[in-house]
Amino acid sequence: MPKFAANLSFLFKEYPFLERFAEAKAAGFKAVEVLFPYDEPASEIAWRMQDLDLEMVLINVPPPNYTGGERGFAAVPGLEERFRRDFKRALRYAEFLKAGHMHIMAGKAKGVVALETYKRNLAWAAQEAPNMSLTIEPINPHDMPGYFLDDFDLAIEVLDAVAELNLGLQFDAYHAQIITGDAIAAWERYAPYVRHIQIAGAPERHEPVKGLIDYPAFFKAVDESGYSGWISAEYMPKTRTEDGLEWFRQAQSA
Repeated sequence: MPKFAANLSFLFKEYPFLERFAEAKAAGFKAVEVLFPYDEPASEIAWRMQDLDLEMVLINVPPPNYTGGERGFAAVPGLEERFRRDFKRALRYAEFLKAGHMHIMAGKAKGVVALETYKRNLAWAAQEAPNMSLTIEPINPHDMPGYFLDDFDLAIEVLDAVAELNLGLQFDAYHAQIITGDAIAAWERYAPYVRHIQIAGAPERHEPVKGLIDYPAFFKAVDESGYSGWISAEYMPKTRTEDGLEWFRQAQSA
């Protein structure tokens, strides 16, 4: 049975951020991820996770000015120094929280120069943080127009070119469905590169029930592949988070 984590940037938003950890634990989750936790002291988050015996699965890079700002800049030519500075800052935060993965966001860019910039920045980051698992994630162009990494084959090209052991693929089944039209087939193709999974229903990004993705079949395929990492619930609840967790209870009892 897959291990499920709660994305606290999406779930339990009925509560103030620091209260969401306890709500996730009460709902039965043993791990969480937070896309951009940087507005809170790392010590406060770490204390709550330790008190609740929760694991931090993943945080995103870069840390600053996300609201209304650029969604990363690892592939943006001319911003290499900013990337390195903010990566180091995020790495300190991730290490303090004992985060399992750091997702490096590519930002908006296109073209050959952007591709080479992306590869160089990822190679530098992998060597700068040899003991940290780093991920890149294809994001569909409908949700994030202009984002550099909008294709799985491009992601594999980058991973093969960089060829660092601590850099892998973050597989979001929702984005995979929108990009490829078949999330399960995409999983079967790209699973060897995957070190973290996220889920949401498609096409509306609500609870992972019904819709375009057969999640019981997806979870079965993940199990059969031998994947042993976390699957993070990263969706927009239709109503209150607790009211939409039947999928989680059913998956746990399957």
